[in-house]
Amino acid sequence: MAYDDNNVFAKILRGEIPSKKVYEDTHALAFYDIHPARPVHVLVIPKGKYADFTDFTARASAAEQTGFNKAVVAAAKAAGVIEPGYRLVANTGVNGGQEVPHFHVHILGGAHVGPMVARS
Repeated sequence: MAYDDNNVFAKILRGEIPSKKVYEDTHALAFYDIHPARPVHVLVIPKGKYADFTDFTARASAAEQTGFNKAVVAAAKAAGVIEPGYRLVANTGVNGGQEVPHFHVHILGGAHVGPMVARS
């Protein structure tokens, strides 16, 4: 998957599309999903141009990777889901269900999330 500079998350990072911020630092931005799947649904995106998890782990510096992971925890704390628990989801590629070609993690919480993967 190639990175697209016009993806919705790139536009949010540039301030072209507003977002309801949960957390922000030099490495990442966290904001509420506009179509939440759970009572708390936060998206965390790195500030660098990474198409997916594979791209992020291959090209991001150690500082970016560590900073991103710490931002995920800070966002979960800011959203109030640390103690009751939450799920992290990172979809990668077509078969993984990735819709936006900018690496991101979903923080899902605020209620029981259910089974990890729906059984077919």
